[in-house]
Formats: sequence, structure tokens, C-alpha cells
Amino acid sequence: MKFKEYLSKIIGPGLISGAADDDPSGIATYSQGGAQFGLGVLWFALFQYPLMTAIQEMCARVGLVTGKGIVSVIKQRYSKKMTIPIVILLLVANTITIGADIGAMGSSVQLIVPNIPSVFITVSFATLILFTQIFFSYKRYAKILKYTTLILFSYVIVSILVSGNWDQIIRSTLIPHFEMNVTFLMIFVAFFGATISPYAFFWQASEEAEEDVLKNKIEEIGKGKPRVTKKEMRIMRADTAVGMAFSQIIMWFIIIATANTLHANNITDIQSASDAAKALEPLVHNFPNAGKIAEVLFASGIVGTGLLAIPVLAGSSAYALSDGLGWKEGLSKKFGQAKGFYLIIIGSTVIGLGINLVNINPIEALVYASIISGIIAIPLLVMLLKISNDKKILGSKKNGFLSNALVWITVVIMGISTIVMFIAPLVWK
Repeated sequence: MKFKEYLSKIIGPGLISGAADDDPSGIATYSQGGAQFGLGVLWFALFQYPLMTAIQEMCARVGLVTGKGIVSVIKQRYSKKMTIPIVILLLVANTITIGADIGAMGSSVQLIVPNIPSVFITVSFATLILFTQIFFSYKRYAKILKYTTLILFSYVIVSILVSGNWDQIIRSTLIPHFEMNVTFLMIFVAFFGATISPYAFFWQASEEAEEDVLKNKIEEIGKGKPRVTKKEMRIMRADTAVGMAFSQIIMWFIIIATANTLHANNITDIQSASDAAKALEPLVHNFPNAGKIAEVLFASGIVGTGLLAIPVLAGSSAYALSDGLGWKEGLSKKFGQAKGFYLIIIGSTVIGLGINLVNINPIEALVYASIISGIIAIPLLVMLLKISNDKKILGSKKNGFLSNALVWITVVIMGISTIVMFIAPLVWK
């Protein structure tokens, strides 16, 4: 197989999941971390990579091997009652994040065109996202999602331009840094929530099942058991590893860029999109109106990643609820073939849009959305461990020792850090 052909095969659901992890809430969270703690949070990128790769590979394997979404597997093997809290947790996390992302897209565009009402901007984005999901074919839609990831490379260029301290960058990447205060604990949980996101679990499993449908291995998601070859398992794992690496590399560069621009200039608390956009000014500092150009670049990144992530968020909600209710599902189906599935996408996007009617700071909302995702991910991971170790579900392709170890490490770290985050304000007054 030629390299180009192999590369096209491994760029699939894993890359989309990885890129969607660097959504507006991810960009805001990593930027806030870089601004507040400088290079001291760089080690997260390297530390989290094997953990998130093991989790996403586990989810992808469930979808690929069973031809079903995660909720459908739980419902079939265990009980419908067990699916209810899982779906509720996912819907809550996704809807809050959709709302925060849409709000951030609106506030970013207002940097460029301040005279346009924010309501008009946010409604326009929600409409565009829904239109593409409903009326574009899955293959065409997935192709668009892949190319939107290129917008994130502006942070890579900035990092190269402003970073002369590569020795310190390498040390900060390899050596963990901790601070015993509430702010650091909140960023700790938010980083895990932005990286190990509940919606990505369900999205990737269902998209692997969707790939089974496109390859005519099964008639539709949840109908039939696909035959999975060793080669397909290798491709799935490579896709997941590449997607998660992309996510963490971009996260690494966002932290470097914000640490060496915002933190270095004593901007340690990002309060607005305008503050966050200052991280990109070194890219265009020799141009007239460099500040405005930086704002355009920042807005483009937020809008591009929002257009990528919001459909993934809404889609994962639709897959999960459709699994639980036994509805026909899949982006490969037309609206008339899966009305319930698409109505969930419409409903979650509209409710997320409605959240923006509450007068909250969009940047703060993005960080809090990551914190909520981090908290909700813990019980979901425990359930995923249970089903991925069930031989009746995955047969010989159930979790191995390394997968179990990495996922349990994640659960313990996220659990302890969440508990400490809630207790800390009582200790450090």
C-alpha cells in the first residue's frame, strides 16, 4: 500500500475526535492555563497523551467490533435503566459546552465587526451548523471536518516566532509542576475535561460503527455484527494515535504561545476574546493594525474549531439518545430516514444557543464547561471499563492489561483532583 493511500485510511474518526478536542473550550482552557501559569502546565500535553489515546482506542474498539454505539451496547448487555443516567450526564455536558462554544464564536466575531448584534451572529452560526449536518452527505461532511483542523496551526507559528527558551520548554514538558492553590486545581480539572471529553467517547464509537456501514459490513448502526480484520484494528489504532497526538501537539503550542506572550507580559487572567487574541499578535507584529489582524486570526481559529466541534457535540448526543431509544441513527442517513436522530441534533444545538441568553462571560463559560466535562467523565469511564472488559461483548478484542491500567490511572487522577478541588476552598481561605 502506498504511503499516501495508507495515510488517507488512518485519517478518520480518530483525527476528527482529536481535532474536536481543541474546540473553543479547549483553546480557552489551554490559553488560560498558559496565561496564568506560563510554561508550568506544558507537562500536561505529554502526560495526558497515553491516557487519552487508551480511552479513545477503547471507545473506538467498542464501536468497530460491535457495530453499535456505546449506549446501545450497555442497553443490550445490561439494562435500559443503566443507560438513563449515562445519557443524561452526556446531554448536560454537551449542551453546556455547545452553549459556551457558540457564545465564544459570537464574541470572537464581534472583535472584527462590533456593530453586528451578538444574537444575530450566534443564531447564524447555529443555523449554518445545522444546515451542514442535515443536508450534507456523511463523506462530504467528514472531509470538511478534517480540513478545518488546519486553522489551529497559527499557534504553532506563533510559538516558533516567540520562543527562544527551548531548554526551559523541554524541561517544563518533561517535569511536572504543581501549585497548591484553588486556581491551579481548577485548571488541572479543566485540562483533563477539555482533553478527555465525554462527547468524544460516544462520537468515536458511533463513527467507527458508521464506518462499518459505509464499508457495507452492516446494514445500519446496531444491525448485524461486522467482521473486523487485524488490519482494520491496526488502522483504527493508528488513526486514534494520530488524532490524539494532533490534539496534544496543538495544546502544547497553544500553551507555549500564551505563556510567552500573555504570561510574559503580566496578562495572567484572560477576561475576554480580545485578551486571548493578544497571543497571536507576534505573528503579525510588523503589519499595520497588527492587533486587529491578530483578532481576525483568533476569531478564525475559534470559529473554525467551533464549526468542527459543535456538530461533534450535538452528534454524540444524538447517537447516545438514539441508541438508548432504539431509533434509526447516523449522519449517513437522510433527515427523513432518521428524523429522531436529527431532531436531537437540532434540539441540543438550539438549547445550547439559548444558554447564551444568560449574561455570562464567554471565556469563563468555556473554562467552566471544561471543568464540568472533567467531572462527568469520571463515572462514564468506569462504565466504559466495565463493558470493554466484557468478553461477551468484545470477545478476544476486550481490554488488555495496558489499556486497563491507563484508563484506571485516569479515573483515579481525575477523581482525586475533583474531590480536592471542591475541598480546597475550605482549606485555603
